[in-house]
Amino acid sequence: REAPTPKMLAPCLLRRVVLTVPLVLVVALLFLEPVRSDQEAGTAIPAESRPCVDCHAFEFMQRALQDLKKTAYNLDTR
Repeated sequence: REAPTPKMLAPCLLRRVVLTVPLVLVVALLFLEPVRSDQEAGTAIPAESRPCVDCHAFEFMQRALQDLKKTAYNLDTR
């Protein structure tokens, strides 16, 4: 048998990489410990002092709408 030529070696290596990388990722994911919901990072802030999610989202949307209005006004005046 003849030695493999460089032209034939590249597709073979590419195929091996394409098959090996997903396999390594799957094995790594299997060995990772799942994050539990009871594990909280940092200190817990009492619910009474936190704004509710709806209020926070509403304030964010109000600011975004004001920014859009300013941008539209600036474009109209140009």
